[in-house]
Amino acid sequence: MSVTGTSGTTSHDEPGANAAGATESAPPGPPGPPGGAMIPPHARLLLLTNGKRVSQVVYALAEAGVADVLAGGELTVPQLAEKTGTDPGALRRMLRCAAAVGVFTLRDGGKVGLTDMAQALRSDVPNSQRDMILFNGSEAVNRPYAEISTALRTGRPVFDEIFGMDFFGYLRRHPETSALFDRAMSRMSATTTQQLLDAFDFGRFRRVADIGGGQGYFLSELLLRHQEVRGTLVDQPQVVENAPGFFAEKGVAERAEVVSGDFFGELPSGHDAYVLKAVLHDWDDAAATAILRGVRRAIGDDTAARLVVLEHVLAPGDAWDQGKFLDIDMLLRFGGGERDLAEWRELLAAGGFALEGEPAAGRWAALVCRPV
Repeated sequence: MSVTGTSGTTSHDEPGANAAGATESAPPGPPGPPGGAMIPPHARLLLLTNGKRVSQVVYALAEAGVADVLAGGELTVPQLAEKTGTDPGALRRMLRCAAAVGVFTLRDGGKVGLTDMAQALRSDVPNSQRDMILFNGSEAVNRPYAEISTALRTGRPVFDEIFGMDFFGYLRRHPETSALFDRAMSRMSATTTQQLLDAFDFGRFRRVADIGGGQGYFLSELLLRHQEVRGTLVDQPQVVENAPGFFAEKGVAERAEVVSGDFFGELPSGHDAYVLKAVLHDWDDAAATAILRGVRRAIGDDTAARLVVLEHVLAPGDAWDQGKFLDIDMLLRFGGGERDLAEWRELLAAGGFALEGEPAAGRWAALVCRPV
């Protein structure tokens, strides 16, 4: 994200264990048509276009709270319709569609139940994806995809032209969507924060500045792990307004300083490490370079200081990578994008940094950069 939030990857339970800790039988095979590998290429291509249908069906079932109602056990479609305020016929049809791809079960006797995937649609489980699914089904995400051909021709984001304002302006104008977005990003950030703190030792630094760090979740978790580290949170005034109270609640207020600012403006100097977590992918190369150069100015002559960029590194070529799908969101919404390793090296060099080592591709990584 930019100055107001963070993004991340999803977590998964162990096979056969649902999100509530119970176990259930795994489906006999991966979701999809029987003998999928034998389907002719032209038919497989057409199957890909069903994605929008499936995603909107799952969105509608999430919005109706179907998984929460089923948390207590299986129900018939009429019982489920009564509890969710939905039409029994339409509910049966949508459940039939969702069950075909492994979300929910629809048994011959008419009972509806939860699968492992459907457990993640519940709102009360640690790895709940409900808020993210509701956001992905919202107007803010769907309408730009209706104009994807325009982005293909122009190479520019379409969000501003559709809504007459940028994405964060839209969130300010639509508080319900903003609250949903914040909840979804907070859940994702909780997962990626722990993964990144496990993967990289920030304890090697004495003072860490989190630039564009939102309300301070990542920095607070970093300080909790490393009791000798002091931190500075930098973000826009309206974003960090509640950060002091949040740090106090976390028990790290004595080691956390809050600075109102903008990562396109002057940044505080004198830190051993500067962190940019999920910031640069929101911006095109020109804007991202400007952000990097601002950090480089703050570092000054301290050649021992490091920039740590926490971002997704795209897998090369035609390898599978969820980031390649999120990259299209960035194109349509901001004009930014996910980057592969070569693109990261080029961008960092333009900003005055050299990448140390070679982070793994196809996942979130800590790109440690020395000033040059």
